[in-house]
Amino acid sequence: MSLPYGDGQVDAVLFDLDDVLVPFHTPAMWQWAWRPQGPLLGERRVHAAVRRSLKAWDRRRWQGLTGKAPPADLPALRHHLAETLWAIAGHPLPEAETEAVVRRVLRPAGEVERYGDAARALARLRASGVRVGVLTPLPSDTARWLLHRSGLVEDLLVASGDPGAPVPPDRAAFRAAAERLATPFSRVAFVGDLFWSDVRAAARAGLASVLLDRHEIWPKVLSGRMTSLDALEPTLAPGKPLTAEENADGTGTGPSSP
Repeated sequence: MSLPYGDGQVDAVLFDLDDVLVPFHTPAMWQWAWRPQGPLLGERRVHAAVRRSLKAWDRRRWQGLTGKAPPADLPALRHHLAETLWAIAGHPLPEAETEAVVRRVLRPAGEVERYGDAARALARLRASGVRVGVLTPLPSDTARWLLHRSGLVEDLLVASGDPGAPVPPDRAAFRAAAERLATPFSRVAFVGDLFWSDVRAAARAGLASVLLDRHEIWPKVLSGRMTSLDALEPTLAPGKPLTAEENADGTGTGPSSP
């Protein structure tokens, strides 16, 4: 079976992992990774820092895709996490402390938060006979650990950012994941939380694409946007792809420079 999408249909859905299926940039995660013994981090401060950091990371990944910067590899991801930490702290931290926090972010222990809408969406898709998978730039050990700790099955993982593998937003990463799902590329949808380097990159590669804006970073995006996976099917069904003219603020042709 399949889901309707415009004049066509979708037989498989690929999900990004962090902040889509599994909570990642949350006050609780950063509290555990940086200051598990306190003092308590302010939620508003963390949310504001995360929104700024994610916009910068989206811009960095898009620049890597369009050739304006080197591809955003694992070292670039670690640097992004370090800069997010510094934004939360309000200043750069010592190298040893920063590295320890980044390691904990990439290998979380203890309880991991869960999204109730993620489990519901996966159950609905499977009941409809739609194939599902995870495509993430995170290393596979991190991705599998997050899936396991969140109560999601680890065999969802079809592609990750391991060395040597094509990494999203590279077109080859989307194509490799579709092949792993044994689904024609034109009948695969992608759900991501970053406008340019997830959703626009997937659309640019030829996939139906939907923006899951849990952090409400792109409220002016006019089509293909939702804030919960409970809205996946109605958001996908109209088949109104995000246009190349819409940027993270809903206007223009690309992410602006810092």
